[in-house]
Amino acid sequence: MLPGFTGSKEDFRLLHEPLAQRGYRVVAVDGRGQHESGGPLDDESAYAQRELARDVLAQAEALGAPLHLVGHSLGGQIARAAVLLDHSPFLSFTLVSSGPAEISVSQQQRVKLLRDALAVLSMDEAWEAIRAMGPPEEVGGPARGLGDQEQLRRRWLGHSPAQLLATGRQLCNEPDRVAELASVPLPFHVLSGAHDDTWPVAILDDMALRLDAHRTVVTGAEHSPNADRPLPTAHALAAFWDGIETA
Repeated sequence: MLPGFTGSKEDFRLLHEPLAQRGYRVVAVDGRGQHESGGPLDDESAYAQRELARDVLAQAEALGAPLHLVGHSLGGQIARAAVLLDHSPFLSFTLVSSGPAEISVSQQQRVKLLRDALAVLSMDEAWEAIRAMGPPEEVGGPARGLGDQEQLRRRWLGHSPAQLLATGRQLCNEPDRVAELASVPLPFHVLSGAHDDTWPVAILDDMALRLDAHRTVVTGAEHSPNADRPLPTAHALAAFWDGIETA
């Protein structure tokens, strides 16, 4: 499980127990430069999407294939890049609130504000700017139900500024690679909340059709169904995987 922009492995912690009860071992990771995974502080080239995708393949090899791959938001686009490099380690691929191309215009504006802040502020000062912009989940990383403000602040301070700058740029410039992905022989699952400001739900619906993917909409959830409604999200993931195992 790969987290989104400004996120971390803890974004999936509410899914671990219900998925374990369904018989699945769950591994959530911090990507390079996220929270507790180290990375250069000032070298954006270290966070090129292809580099991050290669990290995913290395992690898959370390864990031992085959694996069900899950990516939330930015993590979905990094996971997609990994699948397009080599799909062989994976049994399936689930995109959680992760769209076909760049994020919405309103979210691009928020990411630009964040990048502008990082250019002139320390990480601590930038955190205060984020709080002024709105809840952290609205800037790409889930917050609801995943810790108090001090825990979220500590997570933020663990991020590399270069990682945030590079991946923020990726979110604003990602091309549509759905046709490429559709040619990969894997079962796909597109899961989202019922409302999403980062990629409108109608866009996610269309992507699912283009991928011939299983589609789940979690009622009462927004951009982070893993945090907003973890139990139905976990059940949807397990039901999809169970179907693949049965087939």
